[in-house]
Amino acid sequence: MTCPTHSSRPVSSSGEKKLLVAVILNMGLTVAQLIGGIMSGSLSLIADALHNFSDAGALFIGLFAMRIAKRPPDKRRNFGYKRAETIAALINLTILGVVGIYLLFEAFERFMDPQPIVGWTMVWVAGIALIVDVLTAVLTYTESKNSWNMKAVFLHNLTDALASVGVMVTGTLIIFYGWYWTDAAMTVLIAGYVLYQAAINMPKVIHLLMEGAPDNVDLDEVRKAMNAVEGVEDAHYVHIWQIDEHRNALDAHVVLKHLDLMEEVKRRLKTMLRDEYGIHRSTLEFEWGDENQDEWHDPTVLVDKTA
Repeated sequence: MTCPTHSSRPVSSSGEKKLLVAVILNMGLTVAQLIGGIMSGSLSLIADALHNFSDAGALFIGLFAMRIAKRPPDKRRNFGYKRAETIAALINLTILGVVGIYLLFEAFERFMDPQPIVGWTMVWVAGIALIVDVLTAVLTYTESKNSWNMKAVFLHNLTDALASVGVMVTGTLIIFYGWYWTDAAMTVLIAGYVLYQAAINMPKVIHLLMEGAPDNVDLDEVRKAMNAVEGVEDAHYVHIWQIDEHRNALDAHVVLKHLDLMEEVKRRLKTMLRDEYGIHRSTLEFEWGDENQDEWHDPTVLVDKTA
């Protein structure tokens, strides 16, 4: 059986405040890293600064989208505003990809023309970055248990901390061995990580915006399960799509064995779809088959004819 999609609880107001603090910390860190990178001549430090800037931007856009997503459905947005977070994710991933490509070009130029680097400045600034990354991860840890978006932020900050450790290692190698090439090499690693994140997440976001079927729900299996429900003659025109990251929807035509079973069959189908497949929004159009005719009829048409 396919596992249902679990809905996550909305991020609390305290979680939003923590996210705002994380934005401020990351913006301050970006400025410090840019100054440190320029003073030391370290490209990897500047690369990490740009990465942190994209993180701060992602946090801010995510916070803004989170607040929009709380708006209730209205006449223009019948399903609500939850996809604002998905649009924000698409913007952030696009920016992330552009930053990654830029860093690769800069690293290539640095390989061709190495520049003198002040190793101690790299180490100290990267050490400050490590502290901020860990603090941001701590701020988002609690909410990460309840929200997939916050969990992504939490994991992102952990990997940022690893990047800061990498810059510190690079600075140490330059101080003791004069290996200036490690700066460009670390920049390539950071850029590779940034592009990797964009590459693996972009298809998921686009799939959701294209109203694709959930990855953990098999359409054929759902159709078979619907046909197996007592009172169902046939289920066809079955469509499943994602409303947002946590909610799935379905619409289908259901042919009844007997017209008087409509309410009972509807209850059974909706319960099964909700409990076994995590589909909480389902629209079912019921039909019935006449033994003396080859075509299927809508039950509302039948009622009109017999009135």
